[in-house]
Amino acid sequence: MKIKKEEKEILEAYERGTFKSIPNVKKEIARYREYAKSTLRKNKRINIRISETDIVHIQRKAVENGLPYQTLISSVLHKYANGNIIESAA
Repeated sequence: MKIKKEEKEILEAYERGTFKSIPNVKKEIARYREYAKSTLRKNKRINIRISETDIVHIQRKAVENGLPYQTLISSVLHKYANGNIIESAA
C-alpha cells in the first residue's frame, strides 16, 4: 500500500508515541461531522458551465484532497454560502 509522505510522517510519529492530538479535539470532530452532514445532504441538482481549464484544476485539487471533484465543488459552494469563504478585493 502506497502512502503519501505526510501520511508516513503521521504514522511514524504515532508509532514512536510522539503523535500529539490537536487542542479541543472533540470540538473539531463535531465541526467536521457537521461539514460532512451538510455536504452529504443533497436535495437539489444544478447544472453550470465551467471552463475546461477550471474543471481540470478543480479535479487536481480534489485528487490531492482525496475527494470526488463534485464533492469538492459542493463543499466550496457550501462554505461560501455560509460565509466561511470571503471574496477578496481585486
